[in-house]
Amino acid sequence: MKTKIFRVKGKFLMGDKLQPFTKELNAIREEEIYERLYSEFGSKHRVPRSKVKIEEIEEISPEEVQDPVVKALVQR
Repeated sequence: MKTKIFRVKGKFLMGDKLQPFTKELNAIREEEIYERLYSEFGSKHRVPRSKVKIEEIEEISPEEVQDPVVKALVQR
């Protein structure tokens, strides 16, 4: 199956401040992005799922990728 690249924008509550974020992730389906994003914020920042607000998910082309890690995965 072919993976797609998604750009996710949103905010998460860190302490008492809302921190904006933009992440680029690859997945087969858009539904996978939610689980991967919640899991990553929980493990790296100890943020519960209820404190992460996803505002926008858009599929992007390989030419639009800015994250160097995702870009390297796409070029394989």
